[in-house]
Amino acid sequence: MAFVLYEVKDSVAVITINRPEALNALNSAVLDELNAVIDGIDVNVVRAVVLTGAGEKSFVAGADIGEMSTLTKAEGEAFGKKGNDVFRKLETLPVPVIAAVNGFALGGGCEISMSCDIRICSDNAMFGQPEVGLGITPGFGGTQRLARTVGVGMAKQLIYTARNIKADEALRIGLVNAVYPQAELMDAAMKLASQIAANAPIAVRNCKKAINDGLQVNIDDALVIEEKLFGDCFESYDQKEGMANFLRKKDDPAKVKQVAFKNE
Repeated sequence: MAFVLYEVKDSVAVITINRPEALNALNSAVLDELNAVIDGIDVNVVRAVVLTGAGEKSFVAGADIGEMSTLTKAEGEAFGKKGNDVFRKLETLPVPVIAAVNGFALGGGCEISMSCDIRICSDNAMFGQPEVGLGITPGFGGTQRLARTVGVGMAKQLIYTARNIKADEALRIGLVNAVYPQAELMDAAMKLASQIAANAPIAVRNCKKAINDGLQVNIDDALVIEEKLFGDCFESYDQKEGMANFLRKKDDPAKVKQVAFKNE
């Protein structure tokens, strides 16, 4: 593919948006390729995904202004739907996705990072929803996910003012989980992904689904979702071996071993 790179290292997949000459801006071609890459992820092999941008300057600088500048109302709505459909597919991918944000994450870049489960960033990262300064609203989920991530008041302030924030402020308001020197970012992302991948994959996937689905309903319905996904883990190899290993450790620490979870 021309604009999206994909590789798998052990059980961790790395998706790189590769359009550095345009600061990895999202146009229709990039979205189409990203959609195809997400469709191609084998969740029976891949246990965690890292999403990043090529180069040192930008994660994703936003949607492509040149492409958007001539759109009609109908075309603008269709472009928003294209982005939302891809980002929603990323958000609902069964395995966890970590955004490794290097540099600019503005507009669509901030929005795609919020479609990931966890965000970590480099110390030169910059986040923002600058759309109102361009005469438009955020169109790839920014008005919805930002409020859910940092709270309604902070989201409204950032969106209404079109102000960009640096990594330290993104950490303070809870938009990112951690900040690293740029040279250490991908190592940190891969380490985190590997820690996730080492755990029981059925359980991890069920946790993601329980959290995501539960946030959309009231607490009583959310607890039913959790109960069903909790029960779904039982009778699996991973559950039986994981608990057996715990009991071995309790009875005789010398018998403990690293469990090789099988996703079954």
